[in-house]
Amino acid sequence: MPPVGTRLRHRRGRQIPALCGLLALALSVIHCACQGPADQRTRSGPARFLALGDSYTIGESVTEAERWPVVLVRELRARGVSIEPARILARTGWSTAQLATALDEADLEPPYDLVTLAIGVNDQFRNFAEASYSDRVRGLLERAIELAGGDPARVLMISIPDYGVTPFGMALGSERITAAIDLYNERNRAQAEQAGIVHIDITPISREAASEPALIASDGLHPSGKMYARWVEQILPLAERVLRGDTAPAP
Repeated sequence: MPPVGTRLRHRRGRQIPALCGLLALALSVIHCACQGPADQRTRSGPARFLALGDSYTIGESVTEAERWPVVLVRELRARGVSIEPARILARTGWSTAQLATALDEADLEPPYDLVTLAIGVNDQFRNFAEASYSDRVRGLLERAIELAGGDPARVLMISIPDYGVTPFGMALGSERITAAIDLYNERNRAQAEQAGIVHIDITPISREAASEPALIASDGLHPSGKMYARWVEQILPLAERVLRGDTAPAP
C-alpha cells in the first residue's frame, strides 16, 4: 500500500480536472445567459433596418428625404413603430456582383430586424449572363438572411421597376426592356419564394409612369419622390407586420 501522502496527491490530481470542467461549464452557461439569442438583443431597443440595392434604393435624382427607405422609416414611426434611421447600402450602377463585393467590405452590425433587397436592373442593362443571374441573386438572398439573424421572414425582396416606360428607356426600345425586366423579375421571385422570402411587386406602379410623367424624376430615368411614396404604400404593411413580430407568411 502506498503511503497516505501519496494517495492524497493522487486523489487531488483526479479532482482538479473534474473541477476545471465544471467551472468551464458554469462559465459557458453564464455567458450564454448574458448574451441571449441575437434576435432578442436586437429587439430590446429600436428596430434596425438595412436596405440593400442600387440607384432605386439610394434614390438617384431625388432628395434624401424622398428615398423610399427613408420614407418607410418615417411612415413606420407614424404608426408607432420604434425604429432607427435606415442603414442604406446601395449605389447607382451597382449590379448583383458589385453589391456582393460591397457586402464583403461594408462595416455592418447584424442582426437587423428588417432587411430589404432591390437589385438586378444593372445586370439587365449590361446584358450580364442570364444563366448565372439566378445564382447571384440566390447568394445575395442568403447573405440577406444571415444579416437578418438567420430569419428569412425578416427579409423583403423588392421587384425591379420597368424603366422601359421612361424617356430614357423609350429611346432604347421600351418593348425589349419591358420583356427583359419581366424575365429578371421572374427569376427574382422564384429565388425569393425558394428561400421563403416575401417578394413585393412594385413593377406595375412603375409602369403607370407611361401615362403619369410626375412619377419620373427630372433625369428622365429614375422614379420621382411621388413614385417612391407609392412603393412605400405597398411595402409598409408587410414591413410593419415583420417589425411587430407577426412573421407568419403573408396570405
